[in-house]
Amino acid sequence: MTIAIAIVVLGLLVILATYAAMRSRQQSAALGMLSRETRSRDSKTSALETTKPLTGREVERAAVEQREAARQELVLARNTSPPPAPYVPPDPETLGINRRQFFNRSIVGMFGLGLSGFGVASIAFLWPQIAGGFGSAIKVGLVSDILAEIRNNNGFLYRADGRMWITEYPNGAVEKARAVYSSAELAGMQAGFTLGLDAGVVALYQKCPHLGCRVPNCDSSQWFECPCHGSQYNQVGEKRGGPAPRGMDRFATTIGADGALTVNTGTIVQGPAIGVNTTGQEAEGPNCLGQSSH
Repeated sequence: MTIAIAIVVLGLLVILATYAAMRSRQQSAALGMLSRETRSRDSKTSALETTKPLTGREVERAAVEQREAARQELVLARNTSPPPAPYVPPDPETLGINRRQFFNRSIVGMFGLGLSGFGVASIAFLWPQIAGGFGSAIKVGLVSDILAEIRNNNGFLYRADGRMWITEYPNGAVEKARAVYSSAELAGMQAGFTLGLDAGVVALYQKCPHLGCRVPNCDSSQWFECPCHGSQYNQVGEKRGGPAPRGMDRFATTIGADGALTVNTGTIVQGPAIGVNTTGQEAEGPNCLGQSSH
């Protein structure tokens, strides 16, 4: 009985060994493992030998050789390139200017331009007016023609070239005028007597003596009335109201042998004092700027 069991066990072991061997062969075939003869034969072939790793000294030597080769290439490139052009310093005039120089030159230029303009204006102001216009002696015309023109213009004649008003001066007021006015003004005022006419003339500067506004005439009152601050003057420029410190300034006049009136706009005579009223003229109608204050 014991022998039979041993035989059975031995048979089972043989079967297991056989199964294990067959299983190992099947795995080797599936994984593609080489046989011992194949591996022995391949180990003798030089094509399958692995590359031997480099040592540290060999790596350093290769790096040095690479740097030396690069240096040799650079030296060769420098030797073959053309020589550099000689240095030429730039022209300062072609470099331009910076912001500070620009502003400095602009300020100097504007300052010079302003001085030049001021100089030209001063020379023009001081230069004698030989071609007529304000500042020169203007020949207006015959006194008889001037009186007719004044009357055609409702009592007032304006001459823009001389910046002046020309109005009549009655012969009956000449005696009073001689006690107040200078000879330069009286020449035109007493032209009625010297030329045998019914009136003379007076040439008044257009500016108000108060603050220099241009004074217009008022047709209704037959006075001059300043629109700026309300100063009022009678027809011959004597103050009748307002803040003006005196009557209207006037120009020197001369009467030629032919009876022509010449007004020297370069000579301005200060107007009569407050209270002078040689003609006694009152407002002949409503004032353009309200009531006068004598």
